[in-house]
Amino acid sequence: MASSLTTPTITLEACPIVQQPISIANQDLNNVSLDSDYSDAEEDLSMTTKQAERRTALRRPLFFRRSKLSKPSSIEGEEEDEDDRVLSGKSSPKIDFLAGTCKAAEQAEEFVKKVWAGAWRVVHHHSLPDWLKDNDFLHTGHRPPTNSFIQCFKSIFRIHTETGNIWTHLLGMIAFIGVAGYFMTRPSIEVQWQEKAVFSAFFVGAILCLGFSWLFHTVYCHSERVGRLFNKLDYCGIALLTMGSFVPWLYYSFYCDLGPKIAYLVLIFVLGTSCIVVSLWDKFAQPQYRAVRAGVFIALGLSGVIPALHYVIIEGFYNAINFAALGWLVLMAFLYIAGAVIYAVRIPERLFPGKFDIWFQSHQIFHVFVLAAAFVHFHGISKIATYRLTLGDCLATELQ
Repeated sequence: MASSLTTPTITLEACPIVQQPISIANQDLNNVSLDSDYSDAEEDLSMTTKQAERRTALRRPLFFRRSKLSKPSSIEGEEEDEDDRVLSGKSSPKIDFLAGTCKAAEQAEEFVKKVWAGAWRVVHHHSLPDWLKDNDFLHTGHRPPTNSFIQCFKSIFRIHTETGNIWTHLLGMIAFIGVAGYFMTRPSIEVQWQEKAVFSAFFVGAILCLGFSWLFHTVYCHSERVGRLFNKLDYCGIALLTMGSFVPWLYYSFYCDLGPKIAYLVLIFVLGTSCIVVSLWDKFAQPQYRAVRAGVFIALGLSGVIPALHYVIIEGFYNAINFAALGWLVLMAFLYIAGAVIYAVRIPERLFPGKFDIWFQSHQIFHVFVLAAAFVHFHGISKIATYRLTLGDCLATELQ
């Protein structure tokens, strides 16, 4: 009776299903010993074979835990599970997918690196063609010829010898566009159309100068032909800024003196046009004429000394300082001249060659001085315009 109730039992020799995964696991894991707890099911002889197999499978390491016994349902003829494939040396679709994904990610990373390295590089000064060798004291960080406007404009967001030159005048141009837009959109009760017309000469000169400048420094490395063209525009922009700066100051300083006002306006336009003509000469842009270029533009700026002395003689030094914004005009001239001198003598890179290749080179300092001088002049002509307009028209001024 008792024997009829006895369930089938298993022994160690009758349980190959339990022993085989463990031995294979030991081989695949480089003979890593398994914990003795995994054989507890073998010691309980009262368990059926299926119960022993299930318990042993649940206590395997996670890598071997999945088996046919643990599946909720089994269909005859079903493919081998992942554990069996791993143990038998076959690949799993899931493992193949993960391996393919990792390989694709690595290939994409290598591709991005190659594109990045191929699309952008800087070279030493010695590797540049002659038409790009403008400053011998800047050794590294130069852009090579690109022959691509796209690559030139992408270099705006890179670090190289022209980065500071580009951004100083690009941001300055944006600032002046904002100031000009605000000034020109004021209602007539605040700013009359005559004042808008006079100030627009200065705004146009400043925006064109700064715009031509950052464009030149951006596309300078495109090719010799393109670099020469935009270099000429850069020099023309300096002349336009100087001419536009004199217009409002002469207009308000000689507000009631039509003869001197017209004479000085004609003078500055003749000198400015002469500078533009000289700037269009190809040899004017060559490095050996750097001092000549600086001297030409300094002379153009110093031409304002003539009308300034005229005003001092007829109105007195006190009125010139307090009412004609002569002090601001002198400060503007000092900034322009100081920047031009620094540009001509190439300080500080001349003193420390190779130390200012990227930042704080002479051309960047010159750009900062030009931008500061333009804002100083705007402040000065705003003050003189405000004072002149509070006096009323010329007839009322003469009666006083």
